Amino acid sequence: MNDAKPNKFTYPTLLKACGDGGIVAEGKQVHCHVVKLGFAGDGHVKNAMVSGLARRGKIEDARNLFDEMPDRDEISWSVVIDGYIKSGFYKEALEVFNTMQSERIRPGKFVLTSVLAACAHLGALDHGRWVHAYVRRKKKSIVMDAVLGTALLDMYAKCGRLDMAWEVFESMKEKEVFSWNAMIKGLAMHGRADDAVELFFEMQRRKFRPNGITFIGVLNACAHSGAVEQALKLFDSMENVYNIEPEVEHYGCLVDCLGRSGRLEEAEELVNSMPIEPNPAVYGSLLGACRIHGNAELGERIGRLLLELEPNNSGRYALLSNIYAKAERWDDVAEVRKLMKERGVKTNPGSSMIELGGCVHEFKMGEGCHPKMKEIYSTLKVMIERLEMEGYVPNTSQVLFNIEEEEKETALQYHSEKLAIAFGFISTKPGETIRVVKNLRVCDDCHSAIKLISRVYGREIVLRDRVRYHHFRDGTCSCKDFW
Repeated sequence: MNDAKPNKFTYPTLLKACGDGGIVAEGKQVHCHVVKLGFAGDGHVKNAMVSGLARRGKIEDARNLFDEMPDRDEISWSVVIDGYIKSGFYKEALEVFNTMQSERIRPGKFVLTSVLAACAHLGALDHGRWVHAYVRRKKKSIVMDAVLGTALLDMYAKCGRLDMAWEVFESMKEKEVFSWNAMIKGLAMHGRADDAVELFFEMQRRKFRPNGITFIGVLNACAHSGAVEQALKLFDSMENVYNIEPEVEHYGCLVDCLGRSGRLEEAEELVNSMPIEPNPAVYGSLLGACRIHGNAELGERIGRLLLELEPNNSGRYALLSNIYAKAERWDDVAEVRKLMKERGVKTNPGSSMIELGGCVHEFKMGEGCHPKMKEIYSTLKVMIERLEMEGYVPNTSQVLFNIEEEEKETALQYHSEKLAIAFGFISTKPGETIRVVKNLRVCDDCHSAIKLISRVYGREIVLRDRVRYHHFRDGTCSCKDFW
């Protein structure tokens, strides 16, 4: 076998191994051999650089190589779309998918599953609906199995259409434990704790055994609705009934549930008595509860600990600053901001996205690059004036600067979710539902303002923030001001 030579089937396996193992130098050496032996133009080989580069997060290099390919099959498109998604470039993933459609490449199940994940993240309901309709049209060639069905229901749940998520779930002929978990998680996001718990028991009646992920979903549902006693019972049953040892994520859910409900002492006791080392997420849940309930003493203690555990996490600084600002401890706010600057920590800017006509529009406070920005600002000004006539008073307690009250109100006025809603107003017909996705937790002021907007303008507004879903209708929110 000494005279055996590598062929075009040899290199894809080698390149995949290099990508999986993260051995870049070796991957480059293999690529040199590919070029040297004349296999660089082979489709299988190119699909394997593209895949390897994408896996290592080198998405620009992967895209450049993809663009150079003369013949691109479904696998090629799937690889680059999946690469964008894994790297967090969801809008770009949808753009590639749109290009794929324009080149009349028929997407298969794996591409569609990836596209649905991008739609779920962006709240791109129109794109998700298109995928659903496509699957229905191609039902002879695309089987709605548990994986595709779960991706579809997850997309609908994360795009605010819990009714459609349930419809897909009910129609699925094949379900796995992860399908039940996705539906429970969807109900949790929308604050439907009772339904999530009922589904938890229903899956067992159907002979599906809950796992650790199931309990994370159902405990989160309890946390978002204040069902503390139910959460405690479920947590106790993990080991006693289901023989599942609680992991740090489960403790985090219970701390979150206790904290949100104002039972801060019990939450702290639970953290201190955990049989495993609490991670920053657990402490973060407790810090968030301190912000909600204005406990500056405990918040300061936990916040300072988190700044040492996660010195580069901007969210921790922002949360501690919020607690200080709420207590009007402006010197402490300034100290936290100074510490951020010294450590070179950059804040994660708030951004909100809204999909209209199949196009995802993104807004950030202070950015004026949208072509309709002038009209958006004008519309927002009129909206705020109308709200003030109805009794709206900006809640400036969370503005992190010791500035004049008027300046604080101006800062609040241009939060990204308000900009997205104003754009929704000028781009849709009266009475149409407006759907917005935000990357951070919605602030108290925006929450109050959107409730009033929904009543004054007779609009249903569905907002997904980092924590959960908010359905604003007739002046109220589905979260019942508990988020």
